[in-house]
Amino acid sequence: MSELNLRAVSPVPLDRRGHSEVVISAGGGGRYEGLPAAGRGSDTKQDCGEKERATGRILHRLGVCHQISFIRWFVARHLLGSRPVPAGLRVKDLQFCEVPVRVYEPTSVRGGLRRGLVYFHGGGWVLGSIDSVDEVCRYLAQESDSTVVSVGYRLAPEHRYPAPLDDCQAATCHFLSAAEAEFGVDPRRVAVGGDGAGANLAAALCQRLARAEDGHLPSPRAQILLYPALQMADFNLPSYQQNHAVPILFRGRMAFYFLQYLSGDVSLCQDVLEGNHVPTELRPRYKQCLCPSNLPSECLARGFRERPRPEFDGEAYHAVRAGLEAEVSPLLAADAAIQRSPPTFILTCEYDVLRDEGLLYRKRLLDLNVDVTWQHVPDGVHGVLNFFRQRWLGFPCAQGVVDGVVSYLKSL
Repeated sequence: MSELNLRAVSPVPLDRRGHSEVVISAGGGGRYEGLPAAGRGSDTKQDCGEKERATGRILHRLGVCHQISFIRWFVARHLLGSRPVPAGLRVKDLQFCEVPVRVYEPTSVRGGLRRGLVYFHGGGWVLGSIDSVDEVCRYLAQESDSTVVSVGYRLAPEHRYPAPLDDCQAATCHFLSAAEAEFGVDPRRVAVGGDGAGANLAAALCQRLARAEDGHLPSPRAQILLYPALQMADFNLPSYQQNHAVPILFRGRMAFYFLQYLSGDVSLCQDVLEGNHVPTELRPRYKQCLCPSNLPSECLARGFRERPRPEFDGEAYHAVRAGLEAEVSPLLAADAAIQRSPPTFILTCEYDVLRDEGLLYRKRLLDLNVDVTWQHVPDGVHGVLNFFRQRWLGFPCAQGVVDGVVSYLKSL
């Protein structure tokens, strides 16, 4: 994407309380004590991201272009760059069932079939692309000697749920059907995975495929979930409170992304943040999945306060009810669905609003006897993979993240 899509849009919508800023930022300055140094500088990529979002808001209000369109253009033009394909790797841009994919194939001689990974990029269902995870996928393919397929699924708000998930399913099923004949990959050793919203799609896809299993295609061998977004019922978990203003993912921004994925009605953001969209009769069941007492005690060390019981708003619920279903909130799925999940690798970051969702999903999987490998990054923030192999900015922990995935892939 090299040209900015200029088009007139309506002003940023107000929420039902007359506020306009609630969907854009979390508010509160926040202190980032304990964060790695690369996350605190004045000229970091994180700060650049905040500047781009601020500029996008201004252009949006002026009717020049949509904020999301501007961010996509800015990232593609200024933060992404292609490098020559390294020796020992073949990279091809293809289409699987009309879904764009990029396939990374090691060229070294191998006696048998390779393992595979189908990868879904992050970006809150509205940002990100095949290019944004290109360096990560190259590294995973080379270091694990695996064929990696990166999926360019359609993005919201132009294409809302279930379009991104449908694209991921179509690309995955095509690869599973063609893996051995066209790519020399064992279809019984293909994992699916992703980061952030991409991890959400991977978890939801595994549950969907398990429900629809017909014996014609093998199920994914494993799911790899890197700092996953797994539910939109509770935005007041300890990690949301502790990390509400930690870049690059603010608490309010996460609700904004969910709403863009579902309906585009960001006027409901405050209701969602407060929990007004959850019906009273469903709260006890969700509480079992989301109770902070299910978290390791260390997760409460930086503070947690129980919030007052929210007041149910039927209008908000009916607008976002799909977000409480398992295909958008895999953590809230029934035991029978989660029990059929494949072996799982979960990575969490300490300074991430989504930390507790990964931990709670891990507990549910373990309680149902699903094999789980867990890696925690004590100095990590959400989106550390965005800083992998960046020329001018890097987080040391990003290397540990990709190496953890490589190690897990080699075990399959």
